[in-house]
Amino acid sequence: MKNTYEAKSVIIGRKKKINDELKRPCFISLFDVNDPHKSGEVPKKIIDAVTYSILINGLNVKYLLPGNDIVINNLRSVTIEHTEKGNIRITGEQES
Repeated sequence: MKNTYEAKSVIIGRKKKINDELKRPCFISLFDVNDPHKSGEVPKKIIDAVTYSILINGLNVKYLLPGNDIVINNLRSVTIEHTEKGNIRITGEQES
């Protein structure tokens, strides 16, 4: 399954571990502003998933150490794909 969304930024984070040792629940929040962790902006969409890993291809990212979250800014669009192996692949168009 592959979906493309219009968004200015995303935050990717993990949730509390479930019983499955290989897969973890996570969220991908989509925003209309850059650096949403600083703005207090509410996400326009939240995608919940359970996966072993998230693959981020061709995008500049920020890793936020205090919250263990990843922020991707300056997006035009972002594509989120659930792969056949059970991973999530994130790609998109990003302004420089």
